[in-house]
Amino acid sequence: MPQLSDATRGRILFGGDYNPEQWPEELWQEDVRLMKEADVNSVTVGVFSWAKLEPTPGAREFGWLDRLMDLLHENGIGVVLATPTSSPPPWMGRLHPETLPRDADGRVEWWGGRQHFAHSSAVYRRHAAALTEDLAARYGGHPALTMWHINNEYCTYDWGDEAAAAFRRWLQGRYGTLDALNTAWGTAFWSQGYDDWEGILPPRHAHYMNNPTQVLDFKRFTSDALMECYLAERDIVARHTPHIPVTTNFMPLWQGQDGWAWAEREDVVSVDIYPDPRDPLGAQYGALIHDLTRSQARGGPWMVMEQAAGPVNWRGVNHPKPHGLNRLWSLQAVARGADAVCYFQWRQSRQGAEKFHSGMVSHAGERGRTFQEVKRIGAELALLSDKVTDTQVVGADVAVLLDWNAWWASQQDGRLSCEVDHQSVVRAWHRALWEADITASFAHPEHDLSAYKLVVVPQLYLLTDRAIDNLVGYVRGGGTLVSGFLTGVADQDDRVRPGGMDERLRALFGIRTLHEWWPLDADEKVEAEGFRGTLWSEEIEAADDTYAVVPYKGGELDGLPAVLRKGRAWYLSTLPEPEALWPLLAGIAEDAGVRPPLDHLPADVEAVRRGELLFLLHHGRDTVTVPVPGRHRDLLTGEDVVDAVELGRYGVVVLEAAP
Repeated sequence: MPQLSDATRGRILFGGDYNPEQWPEELWQEDVRLMKEADVNSVTVGVFSWAKLEPTPGAREFGWLDRLMDLLHENGIGVVLATPTSSPPPWMGRLHPETLPRDADGRVEWWGGRQHFAHSSAVYRRHAAALTEDLAARYGGHPALTMWHINNEYCTYDWGDEAAAAFRRWLQGRYGTLDALNTAWGTAFWSQGYDDWEGILPPRHAHYMNNPTQVLDFKRFTSDALMECYLAERDIVARHTPHIPVTTNFMPLWQGQDGWAWAEREDVVSVDIYPDPRDPLGAQYGALIHDLTRSQARGGPWMVMEQAAGPVNWRGVNHPKPHGLNRLWSLQAVARGADAVCYFQWRQSRQGAEKFHSGMVSHAGERGRTFQEVKRIGAELALLSDKVTDTQVVGADVAVLLDWNAWWASQQDGRLSCEVDHQSVVRAWHRALWEADITASFAHPEHDLSAYKLVVVPQLYLLTDRAIDNLVGYVRGGGTLVSGFLTGVADQDDRVRPGGMDERLRALFGIRTLHEWWPLDADEKVEAEGFRGTLWSEEIEAADDTYAVVPYKGGELDGLPAVLRKGRAWYLSTLPEPEALWPLLAGIAEDAGVRPPLDHLPADVEAVRRGELLFLLHHGRDTVTVPVPGRHRDLLTGEDVVDAVELGRYGVVVLEAAP
């Protein structure tokens, strides 16, 4: 696998998307001066430059990029060079309308924005490959080049004719025969049986609900079709520069890509993350995204490719980050394993759709608060680089299981409750671990789980036979498993398993019969002994050898188990309110031998160990004292810390044990 270059190895990368084509060339020298002042050592170039590089079909305008690459190299700034294929120029859609995607109603999505490409269009793919080829040939040997960035935030769906033909080919590869497809899709229902491959379409707008397995396969296909686009460009640049790593940036916890499959095909996993500064759980959301991206990297490097230095421009009300929050969240990413902290974008745009989206240099200029904070972050990351890059491992004894196929299947139109949102359920369980001061990783249900003391399943509606056997084997091997409701209901074809839950899981959790699902309304609660449940409940009959830990109280389910346990396997048939879920998980984790990095942490303080370093991050505004037994040194200030440290508003310390 390609490794980070000598120019970037041993450093935390710091910088962001640099779009100099928006500005007069005489400003470039000023940009470089400010970059050096802020300890910027890496910029991403060319993400949205297709029309600048190829203003007319077949033309190549590389002169400006030649000068820019040279200038950045002369000033010690590495370049993550992007293929600009996420935003084709207007001439492509005008001359080749088949390159424009269509929505489920058949309407064309026109140029004038971005991501306006039909992923299965042969013309689009040919033009994208030709430009990528020329970029790789021209800049593959340039000393400024440190990494390739393919496309940007792959997220395009397409229901057009070329996508339909590609979908049929994908289905033929998956099923082989129409009989196998008809069986997998359950087409006996509603007289949907297919007698010819040409009769199969993407799940376009229908009079009533679409076939849910057809929808599931279309989501699988879309992820794979976009990956074909990525791999085509990745393979071109890898052929020219086999020593240069390649990435493409994920949107955080986005439904449209199978994140596990995509990450396996990246040398560096990268993510864009934009928590709302007004969200009281913004830090928990950041922790979740960092944990997931680190886990997708499977021990390799990963980076925050984009974040905001201040407000974004796409919320109803776009609030700036209060003083210190940008620094706090940047260092949180480093604490949880990030090897790069970058932004969109370097200089705030004066025109275009995102002129009110923040930049590292805001409209206030270099004297503005935003740039002054950026300077401080850059200086502190430079201080941490030597220590952090030598300590890659973030300790996590807990795995949270996530599978995109289960997510896709659980969101079908005909589900039991539209109030049950898979992403929200995952976030609720991760939040409980975060509030219990437990650092978690993520894993796929078919991964090797033996290294974890505790495995948490927020919800996996769809599970393959292999995944179920893996979970059962994990518990038999001595692991502790705790699962949320609506898990193991369907197989890989979204076929409900006999009994409403796979019999192996029912035996594992000690469930004799799952009589009925009882979803709850949005504001409805169900009473259980010691807490109230939300979203869901289930009418479960426990087996004789099962310990019903918490029974329901009152109502239809009175006396039946809300939480049950058999040996090391736990099952929650409802989602406890947050103030109940985290103590429950904390107790299960403690029994499994999981310990937080520090005992007796004050509220709003997050503690994470990265190797031998201890990061303490204060997400509150009032000064708190954190007990830290022993003698340490704060790498950010150089000061000694003995037995305790005081943290003010949004305060951060990075401690190493003093000799």
